[in-house]
Amino acid sequence: MINSFLLAFAMYSRIPVPRADWAKERMKYVMCFFPLIGLVIGALIYGFSRLCAYAGFPELFRAAGLLLIPLLVTGGIHMDGFLDTIDALSSHQTREKKLEILKDSHTGAFAIIFGGVYLVASLGIWSGLSGRALEVSALSFVFSRGLSGFSVVTFRNARGSGMLAVFSDGAEKQITRVVLVLYMLLAGGGMVALSPRLGGAAVLMGVLVFAYYRYKSYKEFGGITGDLAGWFLELCELFMGLSVVLADGLW
Repeated sequence: MINSFLLAFAMYSRIPVPRADWAKERMKYVMCFFPLIGLVIGALIYGFSRLCAYAGFPELFRAAGLLLIPLLVTGGIHMDGFLDTIDALSSHQTREKKLEILKDSHTGAFAIIFGGVYLVASLGIWSGLSGRALEVSALSFVFSRGLSGFSVVTFRNARGSGMLAVFSDGAEKQITRVVLVLYMLLAGGGMVALSPRLGGAAVLMGVLVFAYYRYKSYKEFGGITGDLAGWFLELCELFMGLSVVLADGLW
């Protein structure tokens, strides 16, 4: 169990942890600990926001910091998947060619363009979040990782190989699904408890993006890959944040 915890943080974050054993039989519960990285991100976001308010830092500085925290904690591993998937989807090639593009280490023009769009949109969202809305969004990092981890141990693998297959095939899937659902219930319930309106909007958006992820992955790639899981996570966090901003401003 401890080894699975260390593997989750070693693979999906830049948080220093002791060396872990990468043997397949020691990976049964890696996804069970994946949402805890989201908990760390949420805590850092909340703490940094409070520090900025206390110190009187400019709003743009605060928003830039909140944008950078998830990228710095994860080392950009999910953003890498987002960019690779954008390139593959933008190619309009066959399913086999799209899967090849996902493995290509080169970055295409569409990835650069949409990466810039994503960062600008994210900066705008974070600049519009404060108080209760920011607290709800901080918890969304746990909820989104619960959804992403659930897909890893539930959805069809497009390749049947790769790092995602290693974690999926080695997982104790039934237990992992139950644990991830509990994470989602706790995080989603926490968001709704903080604000029924804002939390409800965020949870609904997260579920809708998850449904779109499943549909798009199966339609375009025949299943999911590690890159697609990262693409989903970035989309989910962006649109959950957007839903909180809109719910806070419109109602």
